[in-house]
Amino acid sequence: MEDLQDKPDKPLTLTDANLDEAIARYPFLVVDCWATWCGPCRMLGPIIESLAMKHQGDITFGKLDVDTNTATAQRFSIQTIPNLLIFKNGRKVGDIIGARPEAQLLKEINAYR
Repeated sequence: MEDLQDKPDKPLTLTDANLDEAIARYPFLVVDCWATWCGPCRMLGPIIESLAMKHQGDITFGKLDVDTNTATAQRFSIQTIPNLLIFKNGRKVGDIIGARPEAQLLKEINAYR
């Protein structure tokens, strides 16, 4: 399991086991729920990596594979991927479903601040 670090500059690998710790630790957390077989998820991956680097210390990004973390997928009723779960101060405040260009995605993420 990956250590949750301060101000990561890349998406954290999140799991059923460490998700709650990440939600509690990071004031503004965006979790990319994805799967290896999902084409739009693979398109979104580099965008999430870019945003994580550009917004280090401001927005924390994580990636959670729904195929290997089924408890989280059930807990948040994830039926369509990619699905970004948005957490602010320990509470889920929204979802963004589907792939988007980087600028549009950032605008939608920032709407949850």
